[in-house]
Amino acid sequence: MVLVKKNEVYEGKVVDLTHEGHGVIKQERYPIFIPQTLIDEEVQYKVIKVKKNFAIGKLMNVKTASPDRVTPPCDYYQQCGGCQLQHLSYRAQLEMKRKQVINLFHHKGKMTEVPIHDTIGMDDPWRYRNKSQIPVGVNREGQLQMGFYRQRSHDIIDMDHCLIQNDDQNGIMNATKKIFAQYQIPAYNEQKHQGLVRHVVIRKGYYTNELMVIFVLNGKKLPHEHEIVHALTTQFPQIVSIKLNFQTHKTNVIMGQTSKTIYGEDVIQDTLDELTFDIGDLSFYQINVTQTQKLYRQALQYANLTGNEVVLDAYCGIGTISLFMAPHAQHVYGVEVVPEAIEDAKSNARNNHLNNTTFVAGAAEDVILQWQQEGIQPDVVTVDPPRKGCDATFIETLNALAPKRIVYVSCNPSTQLRDIEMLKPAYTLKEITPVDMFPHTTHVETIALLERKY
Repeated sequence: MVLVKKNEVYEGKVVDLTHEGHGVIKQERYPIFIPQTLIDEEVQYKVIKVKKNFAIGKLMNVKTASPDRVTPPCDYYQQCGGCQLQHLSYRAQLEMKRKQVINLFHHKGKMTEVPIHDTIGMDDPWRYRNKSQIPVGVNREGQLQMGFYRQRSHDIIDMDHCLIQNDDQNGIMNATKKIFAQYQIPAYNEQKHQGLVRHVVIRKGYYTNELMVIFVLNGKKLPHEHEIVHALTTQFPQIVSIKLNFQTHKTNVIMGQTSKTIYGEDVIQDTLDELTFDIGDLSFYQINVTQTQKLYRQALQYANLTGNEVVLDAYCGIGTISLFMAPHAQHVYGVEVVPEAIEDAKSNARNNHLNNTTFVAGAAEDVILQWQQEGIQPDVVTVDPPRKGCDATFIETLNALAPKRIVYVSCNPSTQLRDIEMLKPAYTLKEITPVDMFPHTTHVETIALLERKY
């Protein structure tokens, strides 16, 4: 039974937080979800949407504040959809993310015996992104704007800084905005599928300070290309690569499959611990380098390598986890469905003089069976799949392969739980460590250790 009306103002006490970080108030058993509220707060709210099973409210006033409430330092926080938790203290953010994982595995998954450790956080949880994808558009007056999307929309909020971007990214964003206006470069109109520049993507080597700028175009040519390159590289001499990426389809996918280098190198470099990686415009490389190092060190600890093990790295990407494991293993085999990523992995292995690695392009379940027929038996398997989790056929193959240990890295604990439940007949889930890769957002990464039962 619906107990609230749209546009009416109510008061209530927040009793829970959703996985999206929204406060929950209940009228009898009917939930009202209210963004930017915290547990135990007494708040005044306006109902803005009413459904059969829930309502959504807008915070009007905090009458009794939580001790975990802090003032968001970002000027755009109330509008921007990039961060959801800046009003929550960082300590409480880490605990909230741990509770999300506990709710999944202990309550939904009924695995109450599995230890879930404290979330591994950052010392300084700001300016951590090494990649920014900034949409370009025009406002109602026809002026060019760059920034990030308003919550639950594709309306661009024009901004001059973002506190989770680094200073170079903010500087290049502002400089590009002025240069595009100077040369009257047309911005893309998503509704009409007209205009030229869709996004400006900026990648930075965290330790090398090398910068790559990618202009994503709804077309094949950038007017005043030489002038734009000269202006940017004069202001930012640490730019070592500028590219055009061609995305002419009517789609929300940010980047197309083909690019052209118009200045400098095809790649930039960065390091993870003592390993060096080449990063191209389409390379998958973790957004937060300092946390990635903590994530991979934990994965290495779970792998428990002595130097005699054969390791299989499924969904290996450009070889980051594989090469982390290689100095401690007898041999590492990596498989990835994207051929370009495998070429990057091979190059990264050569650059780091790690000759005990083999990388093959293909579907993991197919390549693993081929390796098995060749007599390759891994002791440890590491997996780091996309948000949709592992392919069901791959899970069946993994069960048949029977490695002693599986180290499962996940950016989506829900699909991780689903996959682990499929492995439970043969494997014991020993423990889970959450890692905060994206401070001030609701995302949490997890590493799970599974051991063979027999």
